[in-house]
Amino acid sequence: MTTGLNEISTRGEHRRQSVFFVFAAGVLWSTVGLGIRLIEDAVVWQILLYRSISLSLFLFVVIRLRTGETPFAHLRRLGFPAVVAGLSLVAAYSGGIYAIQVTSVANAMLLFATAPFMAAVLGWIVLKEHVRGATWVSIAVAICGIAIMVMDKFAGGALKGSLAALGSAFGFAVFTVALRWGKSGEMLPSVFLSGVFAIFITFAVCKFLQLPLLLSPRDGSIAMAMGIFQVGAGLILYTLGSRGLPAAELVLLSLAEVLLGPVWVWVFLGETATFHTLLGGSVLLIAIVGNAVSGMVRAPPPVSG
Repeated sequence: MTTGLNEISTRGEHRRQSVFFVFAAGVLWSTVGLGIRLIEDAVVWQILLYRSISLSLFLFVVIRLRTGETPFAHLRRLGFPAVVAGLSLVAAYSGGIYAIQVTSVANAMLLFATAPFMAAVLGWIVLKEHVRGATWVSIAVAICGIAIMVMDKFAGGALKGSLAALGSAFGFAVFTVALRWGKSGEMLPSVFLSGVFAIFITFAVCKFLQLPLLLSPRDGSIAMAMGIFQVGAGLILYTLGSRGLPAAELVLLSLAEVLLGPVWVWVFLGETATFHTLLGGSVLLIAIVGNAVSGMVRAPPPVSG
């Protein structure tokens, strides 16, 4: 009896830790908009170059300490799917930074949240994975929300920013499907590879566009801090927490990123969102929450030992 109670207590403690880790990851990820807004002069390729350098170095050390192997040993086992995952993240990073630079943080962050729906459709097409009926309904509702959000953004950079945000979400969706294709639940090596790819790609783009490689101390330090704390530390916390929670709960907890992102720029910089962004974003969030809750209702109870 005592042993059983101890096991229940241990499982409860483990679940609380998992919830905390995943929520904390969402909080760190939510600071991306604030970080980019605080950068004064650097453009997307310069920001991504500096952020990728710090991210790659940070993850190399973490993976080496955590597993006793270099990231390259993991990548050799993962094979081609890791390459696809890494390249898709470069596209996601680029689109995400550009979107935040030219449209509101609220608009960009809410559109980023469409990635799970895109992953569901991609998994259905590429991997022949089953998609629940409730998910199809949620996708239809999400499309309505997106349509409302972009309704007032057909001029200037706002529309380009919205399209870039959707492109970023698609990149994250490809990353998710590539991990499942490679039958790997380990994200860190592929994210490390994305950082390495991004260093070479952004360096080449900066040289081609004749952009200076040396940033101001302010811009360079913010970009590199984002690589370590916003992306790297957030990813590690998510990795630690995601193994103790079902997918539906992960989706709900990860909404902290979407909801808090606009809050930071409003509190610290006074940035607000348009009516259409808020209305369409609300519809989108209803679709996400509805899909996650329906998955929790359908999930089978845990098997007791």
